[in-house]
Amino acid sequence: MAKKITGYVKLQVPAGAANPSPPIGPALGQRGLNIMEFCKAFNARTAQMEKGTPIPVIITAYQDRSFTFEMKQPPVTFFLKKAANLKLGKKPASGHKTPGRGFIGKVSRDQIREIAEKKMPDLNCDTVESAMAMIEGSARSMGLEVVG
Repeated sequence: MAKKITGYVKLQVPAGAANPSPPIGPALGQRGLNIMEFCKAFNARTAQMEKGTPIPVIITAYQDRSFTFEMKQPPVTFFLKKAANLKLGKKPASGHKTPGRGFIGKVSRDQIREIAEKKMPDLNCDTVESAMAMIEGSARSMGLEVVG
């Protein structure tokens, strides 16, 4: 018989840097899940990734206080900032203060295609071209100029 699901927890955790401090500790603690077990498993799975890359995680909590987790691709904004050589890290660069009036960087169509191919499993698109259109829209709303 399948285990009964008690809920889902959605978090965005930096790759290789999961620790029991907020937001992970309180989110898992209130469901009665083993926080250190999640941290060790997450850090082991993300060990080969670039450290500090934000990874969206969906944790499924079961009635017997066990859990499973599913990792997604990093957000499109992370890939766009990286492609435009904007500042990443503790205090990442934000987009343009007034999008549509000026630009803070440039991304090429080739870079957008590359991002779309990486993000395809997480997007609700059928083709790479439709994924590219979504990512171009995100880039424009961030204040990035799409060239090429």
